[in-house]
Amino acid sequence: MKKQINRGKIIIYLIPLFILSGCWDQREVEEFAYVIAMGIDKPKDDENLIKITYLIANPESGNAASGGAGNEPPREVISFKTDDFVVSRNIANTVIAKQISYDLLRILIVSEEFARDENFIRWIYDATKEMEIRRDAKLMITKEDTEKYILNNQPKLETRPHEYFQMIIERGNETGMTPTSDLTTFFRITEADADLFLGIYSTTEKEERSSNPINPDNFKAGEFQYGGETNNTQFAGSAVFKEGKMIDVLTIEETRLTFMLNPTLTAQEILTTFPDPFDEKYRIATRLTKNGTEDIKINTKKSTPSIDVNVPILVEVLTNHSMEHYAKDSQKRKTLNKSFEQALEKKLNELIRKTQEEYKADPFGWSLIARKKFLTIPEWEAFDWMKKYPEMDINITVDVELGKFGRQGDIPKLKEIRD
Repeated sequence: MKKQINRGKIIIYLIPLFILSGCWDQREVEEFAYVIAMGIDKPKDDENLIKITYLIANPESGNAASGGAGNEPPREVISFKTDDFVVSRNIANTVIAKQISYDLLRILIVSEEFARDENFIRWIYDATKEMEIRRDAKLMITKEDTEKYILNNQPKLETRPHEYFQMIIERGNETGMTPTSDLTTFFRITEADADLFLGIYSTTEKEERSSNPINPDNFKAGEFQYGGETNNTQFAGSAVFKEGKMIDVLTIEETRLTFMLNPTLTAQEILTTFPDPFDEKYRIATRLTKNGTEDIKINTKKSTPSIDVNVPILVEVLTNHSMEHYAKDSQKRKTLNKSFEQALEKKLNELIRKTQEEYKADPFGWSLIARKKFLTIPEWEAFDWMKKYPEMDINITVDVELGKFGRQGDIPKLKEIRD
């Protein structure tokens, strides 16, 4: 009798194993339509709707193992109006057979017109509700409508759209041409209400712009003049956000200067030029890197709060069109060093003045350092960093250390060559 009872218990325990085990809800990759990038616009004819543009990647495109699928197009684009980008996934199935998935969504593209809208923040916060949208997804602003941007973006060498966006954004961060821009940072800065947020700025439209020989790096996306046969898309500069709304655009040079002052940002390689102090006809190409951490001292006890920043920069000289012998002449090295420091300090002070007078806030992350000087959160909030920033006394100094003078430091004398 006991054996029969035990057998009955075993059977009862085994039945759920057959019912609950297995992969009943398993879906194959081919059954999903993976959205790589999502464009968000504001329709002009309806203030209560948004316009969504999906850039959907084909996982089988270019895959030799999939046989004939290698000839399939690498992407699909669909654009339509909807209430938000949560329910839009079902609406898209009106024309797309596969289930829409945000699992591989890596970039949110917003038109500049919508980013400057007061109500933009109401829609972008839907990203915090959608489970499949990652917080490290990039936030990018385009000058034109996002549907037009996605359709005009035609990379020549990178056939897979996700690889193209990943590589060009990473390279922009490494060179300081575009900022590190993700949803987590956007939400954190917006909710803290103390700093400016910088987003990636891009466009496929070219602007007619006069060349600036004095400052060739002082341009933003759309202003770079080039020829040849390549992609029309440009990634350059930063979209400036204040309290969740876009207010302006920074150039490449201003973005790089922000990297120098912001302790949370690091550019691996900044290549730029400076005026030659020995011959004003020429400019000197250099490689700039941070030579340690910035020394930032903030005094919030004064009637007028002050910020003292020392920026250590390592400068490698890459060209020498005036053919001066810097490597062997200590006095010329001192002159060159002083020239670099003065040029950088001037540009940094101009950017500081712009943030204080025009933006009334800073993108340098200094509030993260200042809040450590307050014992409680109410004390910090009562100080009101953003309100006091425009009147702060800010002093910037640059400490330049000269590095290598190129692969070959010594150069011949021009007079001896042409004797």
